[in-house]
Formats: sequence, structure tokens, C-alpha cells
Amino acid sequence: MHGPTSPGWLLVTLCTATGAHCLLRMRSHVEEQRRAAGGEALMGFGMAVMAVPPPVFTPPPWAWPAYAAVFGAAALRALWAARTHTHHLHHLVGTSAMVYMAVATALSPSHAHAHGAAASGVPLLTGVLLLYFAGYVLLSGARLLPATGASVAGGGGGAGSVPGSAGGALGWSDRPELARACRLSMGIGMVAMLLTM
Repeated sequence: MHGPTSPGWLLVTLCTATGAHCLLRMRSHVEEQRRAAGGEALMGFGMAVMAVPPPVFTPPPWAWPAYAAVFGAAALRALWAARTHTHHLHHLVGTSAMVYMAVATALSPSHAHAHGAAASGVPLLTGVLLLYFAGYVLLSGARLLPATGASVAGGGGGAGSVPGSAGGALGWSDRPELARACRLSMGIGMVAMLLTM
């Protein structure tokens, strides 16, 4: 990032914590949730590495094509999974954005870090991705707001809880609000990364 490296470290911390939490969510008893959490963990850790401030670590030139290949494969996997579960379309957009940022960084003259490369990438595509992720963050944040009255009165886990998640057969890793919180954190990170392109 331009100027102080503190915002870069905040982004590294956010993405690393999100990736670690997604790894814990992979213990879910629901196979689809395990798969989604694995893809989200890859995104979180990939974003964390990409966000490390350039003065601390500048990846070698071959790292960006490797990044593009890994996230390109993840995008193809998300496209395949979207046939049966439409929420994978968001994973497709996220992994495609990672491919875009890696390619833009690889093509920049100095092979600068994604956050240090000024005006790298296609402004129109960057703007479309920025609008998508900003909208996603706002919508995800609104969905995490507690419902009034009825969900609290039930005394259970709230409107978004999974039956049996309070110590039953399904554990805390199966709770949908935790998955939404992870996706919200990654959306915020993606907005921050796209703003610096």
C-alpha cells in the first residue's frame, strides 16, 4: 500500500484470522459446508499473502502466475459446484477476482505487490468488481443484524441457527451466521484490495 504499512498489516490480520476460522469450519458434519469452508480458507490465506506490505516481502516474479493458476483452478471448481448450489457463484466471482489481481500484478512493469502497484489492472473491470464486493458487504452485513423480538423469544440460537447446533450432533462450525461472517470479512478485504489497484 502507499504510505504507512499499517493498513496492509490490518488486512493481513483480517484475512489470516478469517482463513483460520474457515479451517475450523471444515470440521462441519455437513459435506457441502466443509467444501465451502475449504475454498474460503484458501481465499483467506491467499488474500493475506497478497496483502503483505511490499517493504516486508515481495514475491518472486513466478509467484503471480502460480497464484493465477491456483485461483483459476479454484474458479473452475466453483463454476462446477455452482451447477447444484448457487452460492458458489460468489466463490466464482471471488476466485476470479484473485486471478485478475494476480495477472494485473504480474503484468505491471515492476511486478509490484498488488497493493503497491498504482493503476495496475483495467479500471472498468476493477470498478465492476469493487461495486460487486461493496454491495456484497452491505448485503451480508444486513443479514447478520439480529432479528427483532421473535428470534430472541425462542430462547434458542436465533433465526439463523441450525437445529441441534447448541451442543447436539451439529457443532458450532455448522452455524450459518459464522459462514456469513467469514464471507463478510473476506468481502471487506476484497474491497480494500481492489481500492488500491
